[in-house]
Amino acid sequence: MSDDFNMSMRKFLKQVGVTSQQAIEEAMRGADTAGKSFAVKATITIEELDMTHEVTGTIKGQD
Repeated sequence: MSDDFNMSMRKFLKQVGVTSQQAIEEAMRGADTAGKSFAVKATITIEELDMTHEVTGTIKGQD
């Protein structure tokens, strides 16, 4: 793969990671999350390629 491809993909994935973390922190800020776990799902779609990728996991609330 080309350097341009790799750089654009890394830039996109960095943006996904940073903005997702900020959104999750904002949603959990001030909420009663102690001792709770939350199911989380992220979906990435490239419509033009008919591609969907889903990642699931768990985020533990702050104690």
